[in-house]
Amino acid sequence: MANLEFIEWCDIWVTGANVTDRRRRVLLIGDSITRSYYGGVEKILGEGVLCARLTTSRCASDPKLKKELALLLKEFRFAVIHVNNGLHGWVYSEEDYAVGYSETLDFLIRHSYGANVILASTTPVWTKGQPGALDPKTDRVRERNQVVRDLAAQHSFAVNDLFELVIGHPEYFADDGVHLNAQGQEVLSRAVADAILREKGERAGLG
Repeated sequence: MANLEFIEWCDIWVTGANVTDRRRRVLLIGDSITRSYYGGVEKILGEGVLCARLTTSRCASDPKLKKELALLLKEFRFAVIHVNNGLHGWVYSEEDYAVGYSETLDFLIRHSYGANVILASTTPVWTKGQPGALDPKTDRVRERNQVVRDLAAQHSFAVNDLFELVIGHPEYFADDGVHLNAQGQEVLSRAVADAILREKGERAGLG
């Protein structure tokens, strides 16, 4: 049973929806952090790669996330899927998160027709109004990121360590301590695009 937040939302965006060549198509799954760097990733990858996104408030433990995934995976085929999930669903324990993430990942694998999957670590949370001070939620983020690393190792998936990339840079974050400012978005956009391009070069064969 899902534990709902005060506001639940879902944003699906598919560029080049009428193009049938899956080798050109990538999917970014995440929350508002992913939505903030999506445009930068799309720009870096260029017109040869068609970017789609599923950004949502659903934690991996929420069974409705699989329903949202099904909306896209039944309609489109992707060469690479980049997943960043961990900053919602604080009511779920890290044990719940591990079970939910594993089940969501199994669903993704079964319905993505062999897409190459990249699992991203979740970015830290800073204390609002106290620049440079980490919020206690960051300890939970570290635990969730270990879950991600363990699952990536289990499935031989690449890990994009966004946490390590920004943990020493509170200047990348907006005043709310959660979202990235323009500088941070640029850094994450490059990191995500580079991770996708590595998959392209090594395995995906994007045109």
